[in-house]
This record gives sequence, C-alpha cells and structure tokens, in this order.
Amino acid sequence: MASDHSVGFEPADRLAQDRDSLRRRFWSKLKRVAAHLPFAEDLLAAYYCAFDKQTPRHVQASLLGAIAYFILPFDFVPDVLPVLGFTDDAAVLATAIRMVLTHITPEHRDAARAALKRGVDTADISSA
Repeated sequence: MASDHSVGFEPADRLAQDRDSLRRRFWSKLKRVAAHLPFAEDLLAAYYCAFDKQTPRHVQASLLGAIAYFILPFDFVPDVLPVLGFTDDAAVLATAIRMVLTHITPEHRDAARAALKRGVDTADISSA
C-alpha cells in the first residue's frame, strides 16, 4: 500500500525493483536524450552511485527510484515538451541527490564525466 507521500510514484517504485530492466532502459533513454539534458552528469553520477556495491541500500533505493522516474514513458510533465519536458525529472533527481549527496563520490562523478566524454555508448550497459 502506498503512503500519502508516494502516491503517483508506484510505477517508478516497481521499475526500481527490476535492476536489469532499469539498466537497459536507462542507457537506451539516456542515449536518446543526453544532448538535451543539462543535468546529464548528475544523472550519470547518481546511476553509478546507485549500482555501486559500496553504496548503502537506502541510498541505492532513493537513487534507483529517481532513475526509474527518469526512464518511465509517462511523466507529470511529458519529456517531449521543449524546455519544460525534463523539469520534473530534474526535480526528482535533484531531491534524491540532495538526500544522499555524501554518498556520491568523486569516483562516481569521474565515471559520469568519462561516459559523457565517450558519448554514452552501449559498453556502459554492463558497467557499474
């Protein structure tokens, strides 16, 4: 049963439980939209932190929920809208990152920058 503060996020919660599907769908969507995301580096750093075995479970859960929300095909604000399309994704991600900021390490940020520099290729699907 969803609590009052999570109403509307149930699809993201379900997706966050299936890590393999989340990984595949994350990289697929990121490749399509990375050039349009001013927060791509933060999103990737959160991804690497979420899949880091050293990251505590509660931090992983928070970040996986935010990442799952990013890849869902429906949003509160549709991603196809110019400028506004990713504002809800950015807000959800920024909130999750603020909650767990001390767990996102310089190594996670370095990996994010390296992936963006490489052009976010399919080799990243199996990394982290």
